[in-house]
Amino acid sequence: MSFLHPEFLYYMLPLIIILFGLLLTQKESHATFFSSEVMQRLRVSSNTLTLKARNALFFLIAVLMTIALAGPVIKDGKIEVTAKSADIMIALDISDSMLAEDVYPNRLKLAKQKALELLHLAPNERIGVIAFAKNSYLVSPLSFDHEAVAFLLKKLNTNSITEQGTDFMSMLQVVDKSIKQDAKKYLLILSDGGDKKDFSQEIAFAKKHDIAVFVLGVGTPQGAPIKLKNGEFIKQNGKIIVSKLNDKIADLATKTGGVYIESVNSDADVKAMLQEIERHSKKKELKSEKIEKYIPLFYYPLGLALLLLLIATSSMSKRVKVEVPGLFILGLLLFNSSASHAGLLDFIQLDKAKKAYEQKNYAKSAKIYDEYAKNTNHNESFYNVGNALYKEGKYKEAIKNYEKATFNDKVSRARNFANMGNAYAKIGDEASLKKAIEAYKTSLKLHEDKDTRENLEAVKKALKKKQQQKKQQQKNKNQKNKNQKKQQQKNQKNQQNQKSQDNKKNEKKQDNKEQKNKQHQDNKKDQKSEQRKSQKPSEDEKKQQKKNAEKQKNAKQTEKKEKERKQKSQQKSAEKKQKKDKKKPASVSAAQAEKMKNRMSDAEEAKWLKSLNNEQSTYLYRLNQSNKKKENSNEKPW
Repeated sequence: MSFLHPEFLYYMLPLIIILFGLLLTQKESHATFFSSEVMQRLRVSSNTLTLKARNALFFLIAVLMTIALAGPVIKDGKIEVTAKSADIMIALDISDSMLAEDVYPNRLKLAKQKALELLHLAPNERIGVIAFAKNSYLVSPLSFDHEAVAFLLKKLNTNSITEQGTDFMSMLQVVDKSIKQDAKKYLLILSDGGDKKDFSQEIAFAKKHDIAVFVLGVGTPQGAPIKLKNGEFIKQNGKIIVSKLNDKIADLATKTGGVYIESVNSDADVKAMLQEIERHSKKKELKSEKIEKYIPLFYYPLGLALLLLLIATSSMSKRVKVEVPGLFILGLLLFNSSASHAGLLDFIQLDKAKKAYEQKNYAKSAKIYDEYAKNTNHNESFYNVGNALYKEGKYKEAIKNYEKATFNDKVSRARNFANMGNAYAKIGDEASLKKAIEAYKTSLKLHEDKDTRENLEAVKKALKKKQQQKKQQQKNKNQKNKNQKKQQQKNQKNQQNQKSQDNKKNEKKQDNKEQKNKQHQDNKKDQKSEQRKSQKPSEDEKKQQKKNAEKQKNAKQTEKKEKERKQKSQQKSAEKKQKKDKKKPASVSAAQAEKMKNRMSDAEEAKWLKSLNNEQSTYLYRLNQSNKKKENSNEKPW
């Protein structure tokens, strides 16, 4: 334990000890005139505290209060505090067209109210102000001192710049010079848009110098005349000019990465614009510092001092019948936890639970927080139990504890619903994802948060994907069932066809068996008849055999004659062909015929001569075929 302000102990305790030392040693005034025995007889027995006892209590009270002022604490480690900011530069149009009264009270005053509201809604951001018309001037650099910025902003009017007109390019150049070159620049323009129709140069300049432009259009499309302080309206060529809101300035915002919003009478437009700036901006770190974290203990000595003060100043007498000592009653008041919901030393248990959570011992942290929550019915404790169970992976139990935690302020309730949505999202099934979306929506209704919005979109995508997968699985299942039915029908048809084929085969086999049996019986009958014929040849057969023998002899004689004719005819035909065409060789020479003769067997030669005798009536016989076959170009030469 240590003290944040130990100087109180050094300077006040010695004085208190000296003062009460004198008071405790000083005698009562009447004790100088009477002895103690006489005073004992004269004093009425009231059983009240004596003067010394009261002074001792006052001395103890003073010591305890001094200790409380010294700030007793327990060190709880170090934490790093980082200051971050998205630098926003406000550019306010103060040209004469901003005096038009188509909005209440006029465009310029409404624009200044919007800028002041932005300063109020963004206390942690550095904000600067630029005033521009034909020329542009830096009114206030980027600063956290929003009161000073607001003071300078209120003093702006159309007379601050003498040369009238609206030049956005000069204003962008001032923004570029007023913010560091390496930083992303965020510019909020409050203007009616002027009269320019083409902002291509300004858009190119903003992109080149990394300026994101946000525009809050001040005015109405119907417009209004411009009234000066003297009551006259601004005229051109004798006609009153009607200034309208130029919606072309929206291109400057949308094409540089910003947002365009038209102003309304409420502060909803400023809130929406600030949310868009924070969503698009990347906050840069300005300064970080490590500081000690302490658990304060001053309320213990202070509470004890107040209790002793109550006892010292009370007029209650010590009755004889009351036998319970005062210190025992004090102990019951301090340490009897059954009579109260929360004990004085509960912070020690909560500190243990917190350290266990930081050390990632989530089971221990959840157990301590759960015991404390059941004893005290404390909403924050139920919330902490839910966080520990969530980290432990017990999402359903975490959801039950989040449901028990009820908060009064909207931010805490939104945070509780957001964590509940995270737990439902971690479960991952379709029903849980739907509940997660409902929890996120409830959280965003209570308090808008960037992370919660991103989680909501991510869960919506996950739910859509899961539903698509479910539909695809159902389609696949239906297709599979259809294919199975078709396969079963096909198998049944195949089985029926197979049965019919088997029946046909069996029938064919049966028919073949019957035919074989018939053939076998017929063969047996033929064999028997042949055997009977072979045993005794008839006279006709003998005559036929003699005729055949004579025919064979005649055939041999004719064959010899035909051979001689053949040779003679071959020689004559060869001589004729040689005379007609000496260049062409004879197709079949005598030598070749002789070779063919030698090659042919006797049976083949007899068949050949027989066919010649039957077909030809002269002594010339054709040995080759005259019909030529058609040539095949694809035919190989071999």
